[in-house]
Amino acid sequence: MGKVIAITNQKGGVGKTTTSINLCAALALMKKKVLLVDMDAQSNATQGIGIDRSSLEKTTYDVLIDEVPIESIIKHSEIPHLDVAPASIDLAGVEVQLSAVPKGREKRLRKAMDSVRDQYDYIIIDCPPALGLLNTNALTAADSVLIPVQCEYYALEGVTQLLITIRLVQRTSNRNLKIEGILLTMFDIRTRLSVDVSQDVRQTFGKLVYQNSIPRNVKLSEAPSRGISIFEYDPKSTGAKAYAGLTEEVLKRNSKEA
Repeated sequence: MGKVIAITNQKGGVGKTTTSINLCAALALMKKKVLLVDMDAQSNATQGIGIDRSSLEKTTYDVLIDEVPIESIIKHSEIPHLDVAPASIDLAGVEVQLSAVPKGREKRLRKAMDSVRDQYDYIIIDCPPALGLLNTNALTAADSVLIPVQCEYYALEGVTQLLITIRLVQRTSNRNLKIEGILLTMFDIRTRLSVDVSQDVRQTFGKLVYQNSIPRNVKLSEAPSRGISIFEYDPKSTGAKAYAGLTEEVLKRNSKEA
């Protein structure tokens, strides 16, 4: 059965989608069968992996609202072994629509994914920058949570708020949910702020924090606009090397759990 990892942080601009795309791509390049589930109305993960959003008939919106089978929306990407459950702007209205559902609204994604979990080694969920029903569905469906943390002021405050939400989900709808790891992003060794934030996060969360951090890297910003991962865009860049290192850590941690 595939491992389901939700990549989330309620703060925007911390590298959730960049991490989702490049972790999926790296796993696929290592011959792992991977599904990327886009749960963000901005659908940047969908576009960033090369899926034409204008051609989509059904998306994760239809899975959540009309309970269509998730198999019917899955698209193959240009990267072998990597599939995508795409999103659309329609997800922006899901919070209101799901709030009217009297029972089981937070479990719709988990229910939908039950039919495909055996087909993948890893299912990665790219979450929106908010702590609403979309995130709750993702956390309820996930085995674990990977938290990207930007090296900036108030980084720990954002993680603390997210941990409160995770504990709530553990109590109400997914008691087996674990922290997969904490990833430092947009790290710039030249600045005192990045170094200080990195030290604070590592002191607070210890071994939960990945050894590999993601640097500020222009190539990482450019790749999604071309609809490709960093490994296709510039495999020799510092960003590609960082995500390759992260992927090795993810695999190593999961091999120990197995």
